[in-house]
Amino acid sequence: MRTLYNILFVIFFTLSAPYYFWRLRRRPTDWTTGFGQRFALYDPSVKQALTNRQVIWLHAVSVGEVGLCTQLINALEPRVPNLKIVVSCTTTTGMAEYRRRLPTRITKIYYPLDRLKFVRRALASINPEAIILLEAEIWPNFLWRANDLNIPVFLANARLSERSYPRYKTFGWLFRPIFASLAGVSCENENEVRKMCEVGCRPEAIQAVGNLKFDAAGLSENRRLDVRGLLRQIGVAEDALILVAGSTHDGEELLLADIAGRLRKKFPELFLILVPRHFERCTELVQKLKARGIKFLLRNSIFANTQLPAGAIDCLVVNTTGELKFFYEPASVVFVGKSLMAIGGQNPIEPAALGKPVVFGPNMQNFKDITRIFLDQDAAVQVQDAAELERALTELFGNRARRADLGNRAKAVVAKNLGAIERTVEMILPELARRNIYIVPKE
Repeated sequence: MRTLYNILFVIFFTLSAPYYFWRLRRRPTDWTTGFGQRFALYDPSVKQALTNRQVIWLHAVSVGEVGLCTQLINALEPRVPNLKIVVSCTTTTGMAEYRRRLPTRITKIYYPLDRLKFVRRALASINPEAIILLEAEIWPNFLWRANDLNIPVFLANARLSERSYPRYKTFGWLFRPIFASLAGVSCENENEVRKMCEVGCRPEAIQAVGNLKFDAAGLSENRRLDVRGLLRQIGVAEDALILVAGSTHDGEELLLADIAGRLRKKFPELFLILVPRHFERCTELVQKLKARGIKFLLRNSIFANTQLPAGAIDCLVVNTTGELKFFYEPASVVFVGKSLMAIGGQNPIEPAALGKPVVFGPNMQNFKDITRIFLDQDAAVQVQDAAELERALTELFGNRARRADLGNRAKAVVAKNLGAIERTVEMILPELARRNIYIVPKE
């Protein structure tokens, strides 16, 4: 089985490498720094930082998981003060977030490609006491090698999407032994526990702890961006109605821009903030907005001396990463992207935690259980198409009391579902204690 996988991996990687490198080069973030780490080639500073240290390795794929990883570290680090923490990610945007969020004492690397010799070299270099994977990042060679070395691997905030779940069951001959080797798995609810059992996890290794994203949603970090001040610079009035469209996908930006243009006839003070999920699309988006005659400004073109008159623009396009949470703060209404013109949906918890009225489309498959919680408590609005979205936004902008009630309900849902990170930490600590790692008792 391992031999077949490794043969297929080499073939697939060889065929897909041109596309892989093309995607890397498209990203505005620096893709060359640390590139060798993808092949487990670490510079002397990494090796020096880990010498004679007990290490715990946490992995998050990209920006969304990095936020969870940061919060998990904040809860875990005080309990295991003698452990050296190493974090990894797959994307350059994720690495940029690590560098922004985490102190220099935490070593940051790229996750190795799942070729056997790279995995062997990575695990020999890092030599972790334990590994924590965020959500469901399953690479066979990495997990096989960790199991061979008797390194416990935990899956935190485990979630099987509607696409991955049947795939893991279909290829059970490959994945069931891998899932069975996991030392611990934290899931959102009993439904996810059932699915994890069905793909091979041992029932005694799984715990339903809630969703870590509720804990990671607030503006607990220092505000490095004064969005209200920035909006004043570009001529947006303090009492303006602000529609923030977060993590949007192709087609949703123009749809929102058209809707905002029509709503502005009834609400002339309405201002639109578009935050595309993949900001490398902004070059194409700019051309489309220009063709529509929409007055807009790019976020990265605003400087300290920028000062625009009132009404100079109708739309701000945020072409930076890691700032979405800050742009949610002044929102009157938030639209959650990838839910109307794409499949899967994005995270509605962050704006809800700030007490914002949240609207999303019908396609929230990746957040199905979270969506249900909000809808059951009348704490969000779900629409089925563009026409219904426009009607919902018209109602909300015209009804301050409804906006306030919806926001308060959303914030209450988040508060009720806190604690998953602490429960995940408590799941991990006993295994660390068995490996003679000092644990600070809980106060």
